[in-house]
Amino acid sequence: MRLSAVDIAAGRRQRQDGWSPSSLWTQISVLTGRSLGSAFSDYRLVFFGLLQPIVMLLLFSQVFSGIGQLPGVTQYSGYINFLMPATLVNIAMTTAMSSGVGLLTEIYTGFIGRLRAMPITLGAVLVARTLSDSVRLVVQLVVSVLAAVVFLEFRPGGVLGITSALLLTVAVGWGLSWIFIAIATWQSKPETMQAVSFIVMFPLMFGSSAYMPVEAMPGWIRVLSTINPITYAIDATRALSLGMPVGSAVWAALGLAVGTAALGGWLASRNFRRAR
Repeated sequence: MRLSAVDIAAGRRQRQDGWSPSSLWTQISVLTGRSLGSAFSDYRLVFFGLLQPIVMLLLFSQVFSGIGQLPGVTQYSGYINFLMPATLVNIAMTTAMSSGVGLLTEIYTGFIGRLRAMPITLGAVLVARTLSDSVRLVVQLVVSVLAAVVFLEFRPGGVLGITSALLLTVAVGWGLSWIFIAIATWQSKPETMQAVSFIVMFPLMFGSSAYMPVEAMPGWIRVLSTINPITYAIDATRALSLGMPVGSAVWAALGLAVGTAALGGWLASRNFRRAR
């Protein structure tokens, strides 16, 4: 059906009469609220999402408890104090990975296709996804810290320190989520998405100072851990949460958050504009 000149003129008059597309902030707010509603509407999904990091923390704290006797760990007065800050970053990485999976799910269910037919800035879709997952990450982190304090005798250095550590972890997780979103916009199958995500996540996490001091690692792993950006995020979170000297680790962690967000955001925006 072709529009006549009269129809086009009428459309123009309608725009002049007050109709205008919604603002970018409104689009982000609405899409973020939709994602949050979907994430928290299913109590089973919420329960198991909160339970998963607690189970992981419990298992790692017991299986690797002997590491607490190593020279680089004894200063933390218990392996749980060494492990818990690293677990926060681990939770952030897992949530970041789910950002890519969630976006890919919306692509396959046709939701993104419907948005493409609307006057919506496509970048708002990506920003909303990262923001909603950041809110979900905050809830997971707070519940995990409370569970560690109550059941595993985790002893943070103070309210200000643990709050700063949580905020830094959320910033790192937000930055990493852009990388996984970029992966989701680059490939076409959920199976490939999960495989690539695990290949990225596991070497970064286990090749860091998360579960063992860098000094106690074999030579080549020690080199990888030293240049691993996740090591600096973990060290910063550990120092903040336990009230220890921070040094330059916080700036390195913030640089990681900004760098990954910039790189992932650029790649995701470029790929997302392509027709899927």
